[in-house]
Amino acid sequence: MSSNAYLNQAIVSHLIEMKAEEHPDQEIFVFENGDSAPDVLTYSRLHENANRVARLMLDSGLSKGDTYAVFMRNHAEFVYAFLAGPVIGAILVPIDPRSRGERLRFLLGHANAKAVFVSGELLPQLEEVLPQTPGVRKVFVAWRKEQNLAVSDRHPALNEALEKPSWERVRQQIMDVRHPMEIIYTSGTTGDPKGVTIRNNRFGMYNIVTKLVWKYKPSDVLYTGLSLTHGNAQAVTLFPAIGAGIKAVFSARFTKSRIWDICRTYGCTSFSLLGGMMAGIFNEPPRPSDADNPVQTVISAGTPAAIWEEFERRFSVRILEWYGAVEGGFAYKPPGVGPVGSFGKPIPGMMEFKVVDEYDQPVPPGDSGELICRMTKGDTKVDYLDNKSASEEKTRGGWLRTGDIVSKDENGWYFFRHRKGSELRRAGDFIQPDHIERVIGGHPAVSEVCVYGIPAASGAPGESDLVAAVAVFDGARIDPVSIFDTCRRQLEPNFIPTFLQIVEEIPKTISEKALDRVLRQQFSPSAPNVFAFAK
Repeated sequence: MSSNAYLNQAIVSHLIEMKAEEHPDQEIFVFENGDSAPDVLTYSRLHENANRVARLMLDSGLSKGDTYAVFMRNHAEFVYAFLAGPVIGAILVPIDPRSRGERLRFLLGHANAKAVFVSGELLPQLEEVLPQTPGVRKVFVAWRKEQNLAVSDRHPALNEALEKPSWERVRQQIMDVRHPMEIIYTSGTTGDPKGVTIRNNRFGMYNIVTKLVWKYKPSDVLYTGLSLTHGNAQAVTLFPAIGAGIKAVFSARFTKSRIWDICRTYGCTSFSLLGGMMAGIFNEPPRPSDADNPVQTVISAGTPAAIWEEFERRFSVRILEWYGAVEGGFAYKPPGVGPVGSFGKPIPGMMEFKVVDEYDQPVPPGDSGELICRMTKGDTKVDYLDNKSASEEKTRGGWLRTGDIVSKDENGWYFFRHRKGSELRRAGDFIQPDHIERVIGGHPAVSEVCVYGIPAASGAPGESDLVAAVAVFDGARIDPVSIFDTCRRQLEPNFIPTFLQIVEEIPKTISEKALDRVLRQQFSPSAPNVFAFAK
């Protein structure tokens, strides 16, 4: 009998151990590092280094049920730390590497992270908030050679644990697929971000979607530059590669100028992205070699209808469009099936969709309403961390309230329109205007500010370019450059306004709500009072 006969392949760390015994030398992940040599990970290397990190966690006092954060870009160390958690039952909190300041402090504190695995380049952002996050007891730093940073000894180096000549296997401590695997935080469009508890059984769901929707072949090579902190990268690339034994290539960050060269170098047959990213790739100058690439399928969420067909022709690819959220809900449109611009239909027999008005009544085909959905078998649940009321409201009446405004045509194809209560979405991120307004409002010359959206120049459906309308104090002089500099320092890149609109006053309703409708009417990118953000 195999020594791992007790393992359950529905839990990702168990499957890794099984694969390491069956196919130890099979290459499964490649982390490309630009001009530096790539990190190539076999099943055995994944298993060994995940165990090294699991032992490090145990020796540092972490145990079953404790939370820990991984705060880095797509590197091999991210995956080792990720896969170590399920081994001992610790719960991962993946944190977007763009996070900083108050948002970073909130995520660490709300999740009660006991430890943080961080790359050297992001250590300054972490250290800035550590005094306000006393729950963090340990920080482990991954020092990457290609980052050319001076190594600090203020915190233990993760490198030391990974480079030990020997390793000790840690026996799998979780057998229950319902045990939490990770906590992924929402964008926080209507208040503080909510932590969505993802259980180990989500891995099995990813494997089902791989077979029914992505339909990867053993010969496929996957690619993504999306952050592994994002549910997209996990659902489309990371977990399908592990489960199906398909090689996947990762970049530390998305790069529209190098994506085709990367795919040619590694023979990638499929890559995933968000619609705004697709527009960026399309806007690159055409090259004679555009169609000379190994990519067959682009898996996209939010493809701009205006470039959809031309993108397929120019790069000789097929687009598989899909829709999903970390709380639940899933639909897809196979390549070449259904109308351009649709995000598809739910998987038959798995999920039911309805488009409803504010009274939960179905709207006619073509009309817009909120998308609600439910599982056809079993309960439809969402488990927000320490927020029972929000969890119950999210699934009121047994239906998941997506908060997305969509429409459905007469043939049952769904189309995304905008986010309920806000049309502000940028490169896949839902934008919280009051967060931006708070930062800009802190500028000494700014009296009032209103952030609103205009249709994205990229043409990505449901996405916006951001405008910050600003009124200054009497007698104050406004320097647009200084406001943009403030945004650079305090905001994540996706939250920095595209335009600054200087106005004498912010128009308001009788109840003192800003009339962004009036500001939109007054806006023109060529107006003398409008200044564009210089990247």
